[in-house]
Amino acid sequence: MDLTGARLLVKAGLLRPTRPDQLLGMGLALARWGLTPATGYAAAAARYPHRVALVDDLGSLTFREIDARTDRLAGELRARGVLPGTAVGLLARNGRGFVEPLVAIGKCGADALLLNTGSAAAQVAAVLDREGAVAVVHDADLVGLVAQGCAGRVVLTTEELDRLAATSTCHAPPKSEHHPRLVILTSGTTGAPRGAARSNASVDDVVAFLSRIPLRSRETTVIASPMFHSWGLAHLTLAMLFGSTVVTHRRFDPARVLHAVEEHRATVLVVVPVMLDKMLDLPWPVADTSSLRVVASSGSALPGELASRVLASFGPVLYNLYGSTEVAYAAVATPEDLAADPRTAGLPPYGVRLRVVDEAGADVPPGTVGRIFVGSTLAFGGYTDGTDKDRLDGLVASGDLGVLDAAGRLTVLGRDDDMVVIGGENVYPNQVEDVLHSHPAVVEAAVTAVPDASFGVRLVAHVVGDVAAEELQDLVRRELARFAVPREVRFHVALPRNATGKVLKRELQ
Repeated sequence: MDLTGARLLVKAGLLRPTRPDQLLGMGLALARWGLTPATGYAAAAARYPHRVALVDDLGSLTFREIDARTDRLAGELRARGVLPGTAVGLLARNGRGFVEPLVAIGKCGADALLLNTGSAAAQVAAVLDREGAVAVVHDADLVGLVAQGCAGRVVLTTEELDRLAATSTCHAPPKSEHHPRLVILTSGTTGAPRGAARSNASVDDVVAFLSRIPLRSRETTVIASPMFHSWGLAHLTLAMLFGSTVVTHRRFDPARVLHAVEEHRATVLVVVPVMLDKMLDLPWPVADTSSLRVVASSGSALPGELASRVLASFGPVLYNLYGSTEVAYAAVATPEDLAADPRTAGLPPYGVRLRVVDEAGADVPPGTVGRIFVGSTLAFGGYTDGTDKDRLDGLVASGDLGVLDAAGRLTVLGRDDDMVVIGGENVYPNQVEDVLHSHPAVVEAAVTAVPDASFGVRLVAHVVGDVAAEELQDLVRRELARFAVPREVRFHVALPRNATGKVLKRELQ
C-alpha cells in the first residue's frame, strides 16, 4: 500500500489509534481466516464489541454477538460433515439468515455458494450438482427452490440455524489450511447462471473502492440490494471491516427503505437502479433522507434520465458503479460526473486498469467504440466449470462495448453481442433504451433485435407506459438516427427482471 492508499484509509477512519488487546484480536482473526466475512466480524468484535452490527426484521445484533453465534454455528456445520474445501449452498434473503450462515461457512474453511433467490428450482439443483455442494442452507419459505437438489446433502433452514446460534454448545472448528472462497453466480440474463469464484479481498481493493466512493468507518448503511449479489455482498463486507451498522430487510419495499434511512439516520444507501425508480415513483418526499452522504447504485444499467431524477430528489449523493461478477469494479461515476453527463460510467477506481480496444486488441482513440477490458485484484479467476472470459494482457473482458471521452470517462453502450448492423450502420440497443427512458410517459423500456426477412434484423422496443408507438419512434428518430428507430413497439404490463433488476431480454425474445 502506498501513501495515497494510506491517506484514503486514514480519511475513512480505518487507520487510527487502537488498543493493543484489540490489535491482537484483529490480528488473530486475520491470521485464522484471511480477509473474509469470518474475519470481518471477528475483528470488529475485538475492536467494537458492543456496537450494533446488524438490524434486520428480527431485531439487532452486536459484532460480539454475531462472532459468538457464528462460532457455534461453524461447530454445528462441522459436526454435520462440512469440512474445509467443501462447498455449501446458501439460499437466503437479506438479514441474519444470510449473514450468519455466510460467516459460519467461512469459519468451517468451506466455500460459500451464493444462490439466487430468483432462480428456478431446476437451476438451483443444477448449480448444487455442478459445484458439488455437500450441504445447503435455505430460508424455510424457499424450500420449493431446493427440493430437487436436496438428495444426499445436509439440509438446514436459516430458522434452524438461528435457534442453534443461541442454544448450541459447539465451539468454532480449528484453523483450516484451506482459504474459503465465495462463489457468486452470474446473473443469467444471457444464459444459465454460472459460478464465478472470487478470491479474498485485499487492502488494495478497499483503497480502490474508497478512491471513488467516500465511505466512512462506524457509519450506518441501509442495504436494500440482494446480499447474494456481488454489489450487496461488497457493502456487507465493507461494513464488517469498517465496523459499520447494516440495516436491511428480507423483502424490498421502497417506502420502508426510505423510512429506515430516516429512523436510523443512515449515511449510506445501497441499491440497484430499479429500486431507485420505485422509490421515486412514491409521493416525494416520503421520509427525511437528508442524512445520506452516499446513494450507491450498481447491478444493472442506470438510465441517464433516472440518474438526473435521483440527483434532483436526493441531492448530489449518487455514486454509480459499473462492473460485473467477473471483473468486479471497472468504473464509478460520482455526483459530479453524473451532473455533467448522466449516462457516464465515470472513471476507474485507483489501481484499476481499464482499456477500450478494437478486435486486434489495440487501444482505440477517445470517441471510438471498442470492447471493454478491466484489470483489478478482485477480478475472478475463471468460471467454476472450467471456462473463462476473454483475457488481454492480464485484463478480463467485461462483455460490453464502450467509449472513452477525452478525460478518460467511460460510457457503456451495451453487451458486445447486442450490437446489430442495420443498413450498414452499427446500432447499440442501450442507446435506444436511454432515449426511450427520457420520455416522461415511459416507465420501463428495453430493446431487442429479431430476424427480419428484408433487413436481416430489426429492433423491437418493449415498453411499459401510456404513450403511442409512433411518438416513441419519432423521438428516437430525432435523438439518434433513422436506422436506430425500432420497427416495432410492444407494450407490456411489466418487463421481466431478475433479482438484481436486470431485464431478462431472452424472455422478451
